[in-house]
Amino acid sequence: QVQLVESGGGLVQAGESRKLSCTVSGRINIVDALGWHRQVPGKQRELVATISRDDHTYYADSVKDRFTISRDGPKNTVSLQMNSLKPEDTAVYYCKAVTMGAGDYWGQGTQVTVSS
Repeated sequence: QVQLVESGGGLVQAGESRKLSCTVSGRINIVDALGWHRQVPGKQRELVATISRDDHTYYADSVKDRFTISRDGPKNTVSLQMNSLKPEDTAVYYCKAVTMGAGDYWGQGTQVTVSS
């Protein structure tokens, strides 16, 4: 199994920055890609950004050029640097691990609230 624990959420003003971190533990060797998703009440969870095992990244159009996903191998963490935050970025942010043949794993989520 793979365990994921997010941190870094909170209340920020529009235009400010925030960094989320996700610590990955367990069967790290089977993790193929890591990503961040977000969800607001009443809406489907949406993909924000992903990073593959060989560090290829993908971003949703809504966050491109504002958010940066990165991974720190020795620390087994994946981070999401969020700049120029907007009220519409308010959501619960979830870390996700995609494994090689063992399914997907999710963290418990961390709330980010951006006030205008």
